[in-house]
Amino acid sequence: QRVNVTVRTGLPMVLSGSSEPCAQLVVSSIGVVGTAEQNQRHSARFFDVLTAKLGLSPERIVIRFYPLEPWQIGKNGTVMTFL
Repeated sequence: QRVNVTVRTGLPMVLSGSSEPCAQLVVSSIGVVGTAEQNQRHSARFFDVLTAKLGLSPERIVIRFYPLEPWQIGKNGTVMTFL
């Protein structure tokens, strides 16, 4: 219920000056991605899955973490603060 995934394939991307196949994962969450320690654990798990499923080396993957506040996410006609 609290995870949304969007996959966009075929986009032109350049990572570290190279247009070889690469991936960018954007993770935003309330209360789950707010510290370096949390993100280090998440990063390790995401890299395991992405390298295995996409066949990319870790150097061709970037993960961006965005901590969110409950008032920044709208759902069911309100914001998460009130759900």
